[in-house]
Amino acid sequence: MRIGFDGKRYFFNHTGLGNYSRDLIRILKTYYPEHIYLKYTPKVPKNIRNNRDDIKTPHTFFDIMFSSLWRQKSIVNDLIQDKIDIYHGLSGEIPMGLRQTPIRSVVTIHDLIFLTHPELYKPVDRIVYNKKFKYAVHHADKIVAISQQTKKDILQFYDLAEEKIDVIYQGCHPAFKTIKTDADKAIIRQKYNLPENFILNVGTIEPRKNAFQIVKAIENIDIPLIIIGKETKYSQEIHSYINQKGLQNRVHILQGFTMGELAAIYAMADIFVYPSKYEGFGIPIIEALYAGTPVITNKSGVFPEAGGPFSCYIDPNNIQELSQGISTILSDSNLRFKMTEEGLIYAQRFNDDMLAKQWIDLYQSI
Repeated sequence: MRIGFDGKRYFFNHTGLGNYSRDLIRILKTYYPEHIYLKYTPKVPKNIRNNRDDIKTPHTFFDIMFSSLWRQKSIVNDLIQDKIDIYHGLSGEIPMGLRQTPIRSVVTIHDLIFLTHPELYKPVDRIVYNKKFKYAVHHADKIVAISQQTKKDILQFYDLAEEKIDVIYQGCHPAFKTIKTDADKAIIRQKYNLPENFILNVGTIEPRKNAFQIVKAIENIDIPLIIIGKETKYSQEIHSYINQKGLQNRVHILQGFTMGELAAIYAMADIFVYPSKYEGFGIPIIEALYAGTPVITNKSGVFPEAGGPFSCYIDPNNIQELSQGISTILSDSNLRFKMTEEGLIYAQRFNDDMLAKQWIDLYQSI
């Protein structure tokens, strides 16, 4: 098969959607190298050669000048010319006109947060996202939701037959699946002056992710907190609170780690705390399970799908409940061991080989 992918976020998004795109194509190339995988992108980063056979960019003057229109429509001409069998929109979009060609199409829907929590988005963004997603789900040959929760949301908001939607979970970067030695951890601890014990939160620092709640929950618990994520207006509110409460030596907001360093920090943490209010899936939870770190997360929505039966679930709006969960796990070494052991077993359902087979089976089915 010759499979084309929407590669924009593969090259230019360095967090969730980009990681999803890179991991998916990586596992397909690893386990099914007999197929051809082409990435279509309006441009490529300066550090990547533009003459690679697996990277396709617009080549006419008009398409180069109006690359967004190329992604939306005229890319179809290139897909036909490249004899693509299947086009996969990796982030809720497919180009117009594919249905009038022999090319089959798949679209991945990560979440519908702009519909389930419209207050988090500007009105114009909600309109644009809804238009793109609605077109994609009604014109793609197959829809893939990254969780059962996302599938439920798609069925709730769009008039579709349930059998048109498959659920295929996300994997995570192989760095999290590599056992970290005490020496590995010691290097990272010394390099970044990290405490011996700490709880960890990773993700974009925004209200939906709810990191502020963790800061409030540990005020009376003698444990440092490390938050890893890009600084935002919301994080400045957290900084103000930290200064107000005199928590400067216990709460640290950091960023800029390599994937290998981040994986080591996960493995060093006593607990991974993820009180997000809503996610399409919650890949940091999977990363923590693979790293052997107990997880505390939201009791509703998608989170039990990601965390499995041996994670600790709380109401993310209840600071006392979150604080109690942290205290209980910190004080019980047998519980931490059980959560670590069973969490790692549960995570095996997200192994690369299993996910790659599900994808190839889906592609071949259409």
